[in-house]
Amino acid sequence: MDAKGSSSAMPPPLRVVICPWLAFGHLLPYLELAERLASRGHRVYYVSTPRNIARLPPLCPAAAPRVELVALPYPCVDGLPDGAESTNDVPADKRELHWKAFDGLAAPFAEFMAAACAREDSKPHWVIADGFHHWAAAAAVEHKVPFAQLLPTAAMMVAATSSSTPRYEREGARFFTDIDASGMSCAQRCSLAGERSTLMAIRSCPEWEPECFQQVAAICGKPVVPLGLLPPSPDGGRRAASSANEMEKEATIGWLDAQPPKSVLYVALGSEVPLRTEQAHELALGLELAGARFLWALRKPLGAAGGALEALPPGFQERTSGHGLVTTGWVPQMSVLAHGAVGAFLTHCGRNSLIEGLLFGHPLVMLPIQGDQWPNARLIMEGRKVGLQVARDEKDGSFHRHGVAAAVRAVMLEGEARRGFVANALKLQKIVADEELHERYTDELVKQLRSYT
Repeated sequence: MDAKGSSSAMPPPLRVVICPWLAFGHLLPYLELAERLASRGHRVYYVSTPRNIARLPPLCPAAAPRVELVALPYPCVDGLPDGAESTNDVPADKRELHWKAFDGLAAPFAEFMAAACAREDSKPHWVIADGFHHWAAAAAVEHKVPFAQLLPTAAMMVAATSSSTPRYEREGARFFTDIDASGMSCAQRCSLAGERSTLMAIRSCPEWEPECFQQVAAICGKPVVPLGLLPPSPDGGRRAASSANEMEKEATIGWLDAQPPKSVLYVALGSEVPLRTEQAHELALGLELAGARFLWALRKPLGAAGGALEALPPGFQERTSGHGLVTTGWVPQMSVLAHGAVGAFLTHCGRNSLIEGLLFGHPLVMLPIQGDQWPNARLIMEGRKVGLQVARDEKDGSFHRHGVAAAVRAVMLEGEARRGFVANALKLQKIVADEELHERYTDELVKQLRSYT
């Protein structure tokens, strides 16, 4: 008590529902957010589907008692493979059915909210969900619980409203407005969720994308709260390989151990959207032309008749065996990026990959494929001069081997150009690795959430 005898007790903990999109590029960083909130004493309901929750890494001990993993029953949809609950499980030609199953989560989520709101000691103070979750926003509004919509990168928001966006980016974004098998488009889902939101939250910060971030609030017309980057532990921490993957990890790291320091280009374009076969050919032949050492985490290209390796150009592996390794198995990306032999990262510029690559200060060769990857590369990374984007055809976005080779040589082999890219990558590393900065953003988020309760 203070001098007047009044109590100075801390405010009670918040109860927050976090409901990420069904992709591990969303599930894992927002699990990180759940842990950060729980470590501050708040209670978190982390909502997904049974198979997705079963595949999450263990919660850190400090947060585990206050994070409740809520598994919503996943709807059966004719034509969708069994167990296809995350985007990583869904074949490219079944994506529409995945959206239909996703919208089928509306009823079980409404039931969860009704049960949680039936008691005062379990009623959530907030629901935080990705932009597609219009049904989560509707359930929150029904129970008079404020809703926060999670946004993509600020760069994507700016690009969506810009008249100077390259033609191939505009063409590639049409999926956003196409009506899928559920009878809705992504744009409609996001619009409905936005209309019902009290504020917007974004896994970003002004330090990461300064020019774009300041424009987002005006675009949205609502308050925008930065969450920070939610970076993973630099050493991979509890997200280490399972025992089933240890042999693949040992083979990959063993190959890197035999390479000179900073000599290897790590090539990984994510698991969500594989390249077409002709694109994989051009990338392979570009790596060969460049002559740099490389480690390529190859996913089976679209349209490939056999396995992933069979889709490579004839003789490619034999010709590059002295300085390149192509692997089609599991790759411990954080361990690879942390390895002293890696000198740069050829990436699709997904947000997780950018954060992980720059956590270790690697300059970038950029080959975006879809969605927010294009503006991430063009508006953030190229603007910060941390690497080069592979040259694209303005009309269709295609690339060729000579463009790949030129970008790889500039980032990996040309001394003066490389030194500039490395210096700028190290500047961004200071932002990504600044744990105090990201913890402050979590504290600011809590203050914002409390101000509405």
